[in-house]
Amino acid sequence: MKPVQKTVSPTLRGVVAVLLGASMLAAGCVTPADHRKLKYKVAEIQRGGGGRATGVGVADLAAEIESLRSEVKGLRGRVEVAERKADEALAQARKAREAGAGRGADAATPLVPEAKASREVQRYREAYASWRAEDLDTCIDRFRGFLQTYASSPYADDAAYWMADCYFKKRDYRTAVLRFDDVVRQYPQGNRAPDALYRQGESLLKLGTGFREAATRAFERVLSEYPDAARAPEAKRQIEIIKAG
Repeated sequence: MKPVQKTVSPTLRGVVAVLLGASMLAAGCVTPADHRKLKYKVAEIQRGGGGRATGVGVADLAAEIESLRSEVKGLRGRVEVAERKADEALAQARKAREAGAGRGADAATPLVPEAKASREVQRYREAYASWRAEDLDTCIDRFRGFLQTYASSPYADDAAYWMADCYFKKRDYRTAVLRFDDVVRQYPQGNRAPDALYRQGESLLKLGTGFREAATRAFERVLSEYPDAARAPEAKRQIEIIKAG
């Protein structure tokens, strides 16, 4: 008499497919070795018996599936941990940036540690490094790209400010006036707004005596709109110098 053969349940094969899909989703945050290991196990199961298996084979298949399920559960846990760490890093970056509000224009924007930095923070860090190195053209390109990609970033006003400063350092004072104005208009409540308004006045003064009235208005706005800012006393002195001159 021929031994009785049992067909592998379609449900079991469906579970294999689901587990493989889950492992592939998790692969973005796990090592390539983990991913290959799961794929190899699933392929090994699928090769066994060509869709037919003995009762023992079915039991073995079920055991393998349970093993895969446990491994995928572990991978999901690692993904959740990675996502939580990324969220915590971004939250720390926001808090650090807010803590820097009201400091002078030359104060560097606080950043999270390198190991926890997201791609967004890394892009900002790269652009800021160009500013510090006075690689002005690269600085402008990087900050412009950052603003295009991360328009709603908590670092957006800082990025716009440092880009404007690059134009000032290039002695392109007309463009600097416009870029500093962008900071004030787009981020009026940001910690860079009073600095940008003051620097706009400085840029106007660099354009010559014909722009002294416009520069005065910029300095007066610092006093009226940001009276408690660190730039307020400097703006007042600038107005006095212009009137005395």
